Amino acid sequence: MTVIAFTSQIFLLSILAGMLGALTGLGGGVVIIPVLTLLFGVDIRYAMGASLVSVIATSSGAAVAYVREGLSNIRIGMFLEIATTLGAIFGAFLTARVSTHGIAIVFGVVLLYSAFTSFARKSDPVPGAAPDRLASKLELAGTYAGPNGLTPYCAERVPLGFGVMFGAGTLSGLLGIGSGAVKVLAMDQAMRLPFKVSTTTSNFMIGVTAAASAGIYLEHGYIDPGIAMPVMLGVLAGSLIGTHLLVRAHVATLKVIFAMVIAALGFEMIYNGISKRI
Repeated sequence: MTVIAFTSQIFLLSILAGMLGALTGLGGGVVIIPVLTLLFGVDIRYAMGASLVSVIATSSGAAVAYVREGLSNIRIGMFLEIATTLGAIFGAFLTARVSTHGIAIVFGVVLLYSAFTSFARKSDPVPGAAPDRLASKLELAGTYAGPNGLTPYCAERVPLGFGVMFGAGTLSGLLGIGSGAVKVLAMDQAMRLPFKVSTTTSNFMIGVTAAASAGIYLEHGYIDPGIAMPVMLGVLAGSLIGTHLLVRAHVATLKVIFAMVIAALGFEMIYNGISKRI
């Protein structure tokens, strides 16, 4: 395969990854890493390095649109970034000390768990009679445009969500993704935020988390410009398309897309990790 053909194919597939990442809050890296490793035979650590660069681009492209639409909750995102940034630094430190086979298996398990839990709750939570005391003190609340107009919400079980976010940051540094799947789960399941708020706030957060670990990947030489550049441009273009689609999409549809994509990738990554093809 020529360099031009290789770059063009990666670019086109990265556009699709960016669209899916923006729609589901995954950030694109969760799709592009399996694509690079399984289809193109790229070493998983270089794939993770390219993914981190693309995640930063995705967050930059999608966050502006989501903040303008009033979907992202910046206050919640910045509070939870404390946990994810610390976790990302810890995870990136572990990268050179864990085998690629182990990374692939862990990655696959995380994806399957995310796919399963995305169907655990059928609808957005109804605001409780007594708001979470810590969330009220930190003002972790807001409104979003629901089917019946502006709908108020308030975060719940803040310490649990904070702890899950540290794990999300660790996975981000270890696996080279924005760990959007775990971030969405932390906000959607643990903190019981509306699904669209969870996905859009995740997109707002993933760039900061990825930037915290990208420097360590660069230091180890795992960011190859020949791979990272077409991935970054493609994912950025796809994320801009995905942001326009998400505003009009139904939550049930988003959850189906979310689950189907990451479940297929999860099985593939576990299989290839166990068989040591990665």
